[in-house]
Amino acid sequence: MQKTDFIKAVAERANRSQKETKEIVDAALEVITETLKRGEKVTLTGFGTFEVRQRQAREGVNPQTRSKIHIPATRTPGFSASSTLKNAVKEG
Repeated sequence: MQKTDFIKAVAERANRSQKETKEIVDAALEVITETLKRGEKVTLTGFGTFEVRQRQAREGVNPQTRSKIHIPATRTPGFSASSTLKNAVKEG
């Protein structure tokens, strides 16, 4: 499902226009992004938690030259599904 499909489905379910729903979805995604940028987590009860995860610096290998390279530490977004969401997906 693409973002436009998602917006259409939410608009139909909420009985709202697609334009209004797109604005709401975009605003929600902006809030999640800004919160993660600050290093905070976003918990949506019954759905899951978005959080920033730290990746440690490590040594890697360049596959073309086989030489060792240093991969710096980074921050990356992560998502942990709630047990409610896991069970819903499991039950299909």
